[in-house]
Amino acid sequence: MTFSEPELRTFTEEIFLAMGCSNAHAHLAADVLLRADMRGIDSHGVARLSGYVRLWEKKRINTTPDIKIVHETPTTATVDGDAGLGLVVAPFAMQVAMEKAAQYGSGWVAIRNSNHFGIAGYHALLAVEKDMIGYTMTNASPLVAPTFSNERMLGTNPICYAFPAGKYPPVVVDMATSAAANGKLEIAQRAGKPVPEGWIQDKSGNFTTDPHALKTGGSLLPLGSDREHGSHKGFGLSATVDILSAVLSGANYGPWVPPFVSFLDPPDDPVGLGIGHFLGAMRVDGFRPIDEFKANMDNWIHRFKSAQPINANQPVIIPGEPELEAEIERKKNGIPLVNAVVKDLNVLAERFGIEKLM
Repeated sequence: MTFSEPELRTFTEEIFLAMGCSNAHAHLAADVLLRADMRGIDSHGVARLSGYVRLWEKKRINTTPDIKIVHETPTTATVDGDAGLGLVVAPFAMQVAMEKAAQYGSGWVAIRNSNHFGIAGYHALLAVEKDMIGYTMTNASPLVAPTFSNERMLGTNPICYAFPAGKYPPVVVDMATSAAANGKLEIAQRAGKPVPEGWIQDKSGNFTTDPHALKTGGSLLPLGSDREHGSHKGFGLSATVDILSAVLSGANYGPWVPPFVSFLDPPDDPVGLGIGHFLGAMRVDGFRPIDEFKANMDNWIHRFKSAQPINANQPVIIPGEPELEAEIERKKNGIPLVNAVVKDLNVLAERFGIEKLM
């Protein structure tokens, strides 16, 4: 089924309002989710809405948070999200980072006591709008095993850089540091399809294509899948995200990160507060004139787009290009949702007494 962006935006805002969010927070949270759907990142759009509701029902999300800076220097800050929606906490932190960057050239903010913040690209692109380079990352539910282990110790721990350009759209490097994001497993589960080998291992540490393997003791694999294909590099990237997002901020890290799913309780022995994020903004003109940078970015993009392809039917893709193409297509034709997601959303509509999606 296909729905227009305004239709899904109104529906999503109404759910957040029913949860007790302010008008501003409901609008912002809905914007983060809809941006994911518009950019073709279906695993992090409205399909996640019921997950936030279930965490709120478990009293693990505070819909009226007092988000505040608890430690600060001229170019850095630590923000406490007061258990608020990460969809709201992260944009607050990026605003702090951009204000510091505007004054001092760069701003860096560590966040604790937050929750799942949606797609990393949303927050990084806020800086691009100010002719800054945006940098965002977050730790997440422990579903990923380190290289040589079958114990879940890390999250999918995404990382994103966003770079402004001139005549071309921004270059957006937004990726999980695991072989695949957990949301892709959820999509495969709904579709009843196997996942590619190398995404996940069973409880014994063997590759499996079963998208349900996490439920029987399996774990996601780091980027690279195994040692021979560089999984130690994915492990290293994931560790970096975990340390900057949580050890630095005072959030939970590693296996102590509270799970996004509501049917699993947070660990009884937390080492910090909530989930952690790390965001940064850098003024391009702190390094060189912005016009020169954008001209060189355009040249960089043009040259890479014209690189000799292996197959004439598959040109080189610039980071962020598929998401932009999805956004153009979905503005025109709407956002497709699988039946399982529509059913899930309509259960929420009934729960809160709002109009169902048709």
